[in-house]
Amino acid sequence: MAPLTSVILGSVLVYLIYAEKHGVQVIGHLKKGLNPLTVTELAFGSPHLSTAIKTGIITGVISLAEGIAVGRSPFSRTAVNFNAGCKSAVSNIIMATAVMITLLFLTPLFHYTPFVVLSSIIIVAMLGLIDYKAAFHLWKLDKFDFVVCICSYIGVVFGSIEIGLVVAVTMSLLRVLISVARPRTTALGNIPNSMVYRSIDEYPNATKVPGVLILQINGSIYFANANYLRERITRWIYEEVEDKLKATLQYVILDMSAVGNIDTSGIRMLQEIKKNSDRMGLKTWCTESKSRSYLDGAVLSRKEKRGSHLVDQAHLEREEGSDNPMVRAVALNELG
Repeated sequence: MAPLTSVILGSVLVYLIYAEKHGVQVIGHLKKGLNPLTVTELAFGSPHLSTAIKTGIITGVISLAEGIAVGRSPFSRTAVNFNAGCKSAVSNIIMATAVMITLLFLTPLFHYTPFVVLSSIIIVAMLGLIDYKAAFHLWKLDKFDFVVCICSYIGVVFGSIEIGLVVAVTMSLLRVLISVARPRTTALGNIPNSMVYRSIDEYPNATKVPGVLILQINGSIYFANANYLRERITRWIYEEVEDKLKATLQYVILDMSAVGNIDTSGIRMLQEIKKNSDRMGLKTWCTESKSRSYLDGAVLSRKEKRGSHLVDQAHLEREEGSDNPMVRAVALNELG
């Protein structure tokens, strides 16, 4: 109702105070009525008919592609539909009917409508499309998503819609690459009075198991992240061993429940971790692996002459009447 009131009051004021003569720009004369049909004006006997048909087909295809593209959507019309509470494309029929009635009978009434009123209506309608609460929610939920949102907004404001879309897609792909190349690794601890193990960073009441280092790998293991994971896991182990208060470390358990896939580079990485652990007198186990058959084949094809356990299944359980956990290992693929 506010936009209609602004148009009426603005037009009346311009008419009463002769604002048009004082430099206020108005719409002026508008052509009344609908454009007549021009089918009868087509000439099918022209020698350039074939060229015109080819050009028309190409132009139609290009127009269709641009019309479907998100970057070509009319924001002002979308804002009007949004603020009016439209829920489906049927609203376009009502809007087209209203535009037709306006062109047939109401165009003289817009002669004194100032451009400043129309600009303010468009700006207010566009502000309704900006969801500030969603931006604040992104900031609280994920800082990187908030950065993507702000960068795409800046690209649209200072560049174009296409630039904003390219920036948003590029940064999203960059995040995917980063997450693949640097999967998260967390140390797990036991929740008191339960058999549940959770991240010690996210659950303050989770306590580490004495003599056992449990690491969870959250992501698939590929050639792109094998080196990072090797360095990360080795750092966890050295930090536990070098701490005099935790010098009783005996077992390293890799929780691979979140590892969807593992390639040859990942197998080699596990072999290197196993060898380094053997030198330090530690026993290394992999548990909850979804690629067990692949691990079996890859490991058995590289078995060494000396006996060792490379990849085994392990889990923690508590002895009855005791608070000290013990490691129960169930060998899945012994070498030697």
